[in-house]
Amino acid sequence: MNAPRTTLRTHAVAARCLLLLTLVLGLAYPLAITAAGQLALPWQANGSALASGGVTVGSSLIGQSFTDEQGRPLQRYFQPRPSAAGDGYDGAASGGSNLGSQNPELVATITQRRHDIASLEAVPPADIPADALTASASGLDPHISPEYALLQVRRVAAARGLSEASVRRLVEASIQGRELGFLGEPTVNVLRLNLATDGLKD
Repeated sequence: MNAPRTTLRTHAVAARCLLLLTLVLGLAYPLAITAAGQLALPWQANGSALASGGVTVGSSLIGQSFTDEQGRPLQRYFQPRPSAAGDGYDGAASGGSNLGSQNPELVATITQRRHDIASLEAVPPADIPADALTASASGLDPHISPEYALLQVRRVAAARGLSEASVRRLVEASIQGRELGFLGEPTVNVLRLNLATDGLKD
């Protein structure tokens, strides 16, 4: 005689728990975290968006390509490191190639990239830094090494009709130091650098 009542009570308790947890974890908690983010770090919470002429052109935290419709590098812009995320910098497919260092496909890809960059920048293949040839683990890295940025100064300056000295100074001013002074390596944010280059005049 007690079985139906016990089952009904069990279902009622489960339903109340589901409703409570939905309200707390599905509504109250996300709203509280969103409010905290907006109050404490609004720029970061809204995607760290960068704008040019009042138009959002990207995020300082997510890399993007600077190529034409055929996928060729735009001469007037600094180029980012390669991306293995989807078709390139695809936030929905973030990740690396997951190919081992001796994988023939990866070796061929790096060899081709080395050839292409050496041709684009008119430099010896041995001068090309590793980050210009390999994708990051996320495929969304917005930074390159100062060495890779400086390697591109001659091309960008020539394409824009600027002196190499002024473009080099801009790159050097754009170098971000190690996190907390000792974590990681110095980097250059490509989108920030390209936006700054757009406003550069000799």
